[in-house]
Amino acid sequence: MNNITKESLTKLKKQYQPGTRVCLIEMDDPYSNLISGDEGTVSYVDDIGTIHIKWDKGSSLGIVFGVDKCLIIEQ
Repeated sequence: MNNITKESLTKLKKQYQPGTRVCLIEMDDPYSNLISGDEGTVSYVDDIGTIHIKWDKGSSLGIVFGVDKCLIIEQ
């Protein structure tokens, strides 16, 4: 179970707004075809802190708070 504080969730939702471009750093999912360096666009952040992303490769896997890592791409 993911334990994110209300303050962290608020910050995450502000930082990763819909339309934000991100680059994958690390994902702990052995079944994913995503690799470090893949890029995508944030769809939304849910109430447990998962950042839902539409990846350019066609995948829609989310970034799990405290487990996976991505960076915002400065545009």
